[in-house]
Amino acid sequence: MSRCIAILLALLAPAALAVPLEEATVAELQEAMKSGKETAASIARAYLDRIKKRDGKIRSVIEVNPDALAIAKKLDEERKSKGPRGPLHGIPILIKDNIATADKMQTTAGSLALVGVKPPRDAFVVSRLRAAGAVILGKTNLSEWANIRSPKSSSGWSARGGLTRNPYSLDHTACGSSSGTGAAIASSFAAVGVGTETDGSILCPSAVQSLVGIKPTVGLVSRSGIIPISHSQDTAGPMARTVADAAALLGAMAGADPKDAATQDAKGARDYTKLLDAGALKGARIGIARKKLSSPATDRALAAAIEAMKARGAVIVDPADIPHAEDYGDDETEVLLSEFKVGLAEYLAEWAPGAPVKSLADLIAFNRKHAAKEMPHFGQERFELAQKKGPLDGKAYLDAKRRARTLSRDKGLHAVIARHKLDALVAPTMGLPWKIDLKQGDRFPFSSTSPAAVAGTPAITVPAGYEGGLPMGITFMGRAWSEGVLIRLAYAYEQATKHRKPPKLP
Repeated sequence: MSRCIAILLALLAPAALAVPLEEATVAELQEAMKSGKETAASIARAYLDRIKKRDGKIRSVIEVNPDALAIAKKLDEERKSKGPRGPLHGIPILIKDNIATADKMQTTAGSLALVGVKPPRDAFVVSRLRAAGAVILGKTNLSEWANIRSPKSSSGWSARGGLTRNPYSLDHTACGSSSGTGAAIASSFAAVGVGTETDGSILCPSAVQSLVGIKPTVGLVSRSGIIPISHSQDTAGPMARTVADAAALLGAMAGADPKDAATQDAKGARDYTKLLDAGALKGARIGIARKKLSSPATDRALAAAIEAMKARGAVIVDPADIPHAEDYGDDETEVLLSEFKVGLAEYLAEWAPGAPVKSLADLIAFNRKHAAKEMPHFGQERFELAQKKGPLDGKAYLDAKRRARTLSRDKGLHAVIARHKLDALVAPTMGLPWKIDLKQGDRFPFSSTSPAAVAGTPAITVPAGYEGGLPMGITFMGRAWSEGVLIRLAYAYEQATKHRKPPKLP
């Protein structure tokens, strides 16, 4: 290679960042911008370049924001003239493609039925992130319609985005439905990401990709402008490589929204990073939920987690199993399907008025008409069951909703926490990620996500180690509105163990 060509290639190549992009934390990126070593624009450009070079086989990012660099440059100008808005000023984030953005990107839930449809405004949580100074770098792929379409689905697949793969092992699941957010943040394609959960859709992809995922109390984060499944259980939440980063993002996301009645008890923006305390486990009472959450790999991980917490001074109550954890599955299904039918029609009317579908019945017909692209691997059995459900004032729905909440929260999570005077419950998040099989669909070994999901209470998963190179997580669960307590405990555990390792990208 001639010297001239070598010089030209060096000039064309992206400049190396002062902070290595892989595993960079929000605090490190902020310090680089504060010192002048980097700018929001240089950081955003570096992430966009990394996505372009490394996401081809993973397929985590469904779309990049064409205005990301322009937004970053404006934030750089603002930093110079007024100073930073807060901990997320200039920080690139990725958000799941079921969260509405009124920009040049689409909001489709991975479905071809919503391609080309522009929301009239940003989702409430997006407006909060923009106000915090975050740079929305792009949208992430997901399990289509947040995995409500079929019990035979493969997590991470959507008609629009294809199949998202786990960067730790490309033939293993990224889990879902926030598959793309999980894979992208694990791969350091952005500083932090936003997922959504109804039951396991933040916790599962975080656990199998060695991330911290926070499922907040239902009502801490607004759902306005998020394509729904269930107003009883849906929430958005942070997905990050560290507890500190997840805490910073949650603080920007949280807050009351007049258009989401569930948030009436939510307080304004809170700096959860001020609660981080490496010594928080000392004297904390931690209950261990073991019932039917067992495999050789997760048993070893849980045993190691218990010893790590004991070594930091935690009082372990073992076992402290959750009552009725298996008694409300049918009720949960009744609630989800009933609320999805109604909620989808409301979303389409307000947020996608130009869509070719106006209701669940229309969507079922659309999928049948476009079956070759929409249903090449699995069907829409749950859509068809949901379409048969009655109104939300019907006895079947109201009885199911009452039983599910009573058994999961009042006689379940809250009951065991009160009985043993616990600060939190801990359980393996789920078993090891399974091999992808588009013909047979997902093969969930077990999961601890349902109690907090149905109860509407918070849960945080934290990396708990690896088995054969595949990540595992443990989940901290608590009472409603106990995010601060859980963040403190999760941070102390994270600092005691420091399990997370980055994947070796293809």
